[in-house]
Amino acid sequence: MPDGRSNHGHERGNPDDGRASGCFGVDSRRMSPPRTDPRLPDLRFVSVDTLIPHERHDEQRMVPLTRKLREQGILKNPPIVAPLDHEGAPRERFVVLDGANRAMAAKAAGLPHLVVQVVAYREPDVELSTWFHALVGYPHDELGLKLAAIPGLECHPETLPHARAVLARREALAYVVCGDGCVDTLHGGTDLPSRNDLLNAIVDAYRGDTRFLRVASDSLAAAQARHPDVTALVVFPHFEPDEVIELATSGARLPAGITRHLVRWRALRLNIPLERLAEGSQSLGVKNQWLKDWAQEKLRQRQVRFYQEPTVLFDE
Repeated sequence: MPDGRSNHGHERGNPDDGRASGCFGVDSRRMSPPRTDPRLPDLRFVSVDTLIPHERHDEQRMVPLTRKLREQGILKNPPIVAPLDHEGAPRERFVVLDGANRAMAAKAAGLPHLVVQVVAYREPDVELSTWFHALVGYPHDELGLKLAAIPGLECHPETLPHARAVLARREALAYVVCGDGCVDTLHGGTDLPSRNDLLNAIVDAYRGDTRFLRVASDSLAAAQARHPDVTALVVFPHFEPDEVIELATSGARLPAGITRHLVRWRALRLNIPLERLAEGSQSLGVKNQWLKDWAQEKLRQRQVRFYQEPTVLFDE
């Protein structure tokens, strides 16, 4: 629910046309296809202990996030989660799709509850794609030595078209394109858990030695056009939601910064007071009723804005 001030390409909630389904009151006849009809995100207070990450958290990002959470006294943007159990289960669990560091920061801060946005883990609600890692100023020879030292990992020199084909068929774990034109495919593992272990080892090989950027394109030239100091690109495969859930529920974690979840109608700038999250004497039912009333009041006050077009924020 961005609250940006632009008046282009967005709809405001209409308090006189609310529906039980949570519709913002937008005239759906003017919108095509119907599935783009804006609806309130499914926001809930949940127990922090029911949140299961699917990727490793970044300790370097979590520490400042914990400090920022305490200093600002608000939860700005809720983590995105998907249910792991059927509704009404004795203890419903959720896999964290985006916001693992925020969830871990809340746990580190001792918060019993957290506000999350619950989504259905399927298209069109969530599209799962992949981030690639653009390595900054990392010599090819040094990277090669680090990868060669990983037990069970094999590196094969290939042409770029063949490397792309091999990865598309999931015959490789990943491939690396270097600025000197060398391309290596990375192989190993016999099942999902062992392949995931090797993926973590690959990322760990460079994570502590160099800065890397998450990029959406598998083109090294495109990464270098935006970031001239990039010297190599690590390209990862596409994952399916079932693979993410299987790893998460088994206790395994994908490397941080590989999965990219694109969420329809993402809620932003909630600014939930920290004391609401920290209050331990209130039940989840009481807190969720407060959250429902809070959201309806935001609608009545016309403080909810809905953007259909991609939006760029400059205050994150």
